[in-house]
Amino acid sequence: MTLSTPLYEKLAFLVRVVEKEIKHLNYSSNKIFLKPLTLEHIRTLENNPDFAEQLEAYTSRFCRLQDTLCDKLLPAWLAFLGEPSRSVVDNLDKASKLGVQVDPEQWLIVRQLRNKMVHDYIEAEEVFLNAINFAHQYEHNFFVFADQILQDLKSRGIKQK
Repeated sequence: MTLSTPLYEKLAFLVRVVEKEIKHLNYSSNKIFLKPLTLEHIRTLENNPDFAEQLEAYTSRFCRLQDTLCDKLLPAWLAFLGEPSRSVVDNLDKASKLGVQVDPEQWLIVRQLRNKMVHDYIEAEEVFLNAINFAHQYEHNFFVFADQILQDLKSRGIKQK
């Protein structure tokens, strides 16, 4: 593949974006989870706008990274390898077969956290708390998944520009 193809350019762009999104999610995660997140934190969000804003940034960055990895990077990587892009679960399964550390079923469960983190926090505080804490426990899996694909791309000549 020549260095000027549209797919190469797209992948180089995605390498840059994913690395930035990981950096931003790490930053938010380190601010939010200095101490264990409790129901009391969630119940006092209205009176703590700075923390509420930090939590909103975390949830947004978590969801954005998942979307970028699953909906953009993974299909582009598979296309680069000559694999057809299919449904999300099929793409995740193919990535797993290609040696990327991912559990497609678990990934889909995490993907469903979006509604709980984005919509349920207004009324369902415990649901929101559980979703946020689960997301925090799972975020490392995103980093490993991303790193494995990014390292593969870099080994094949796709680099940041």
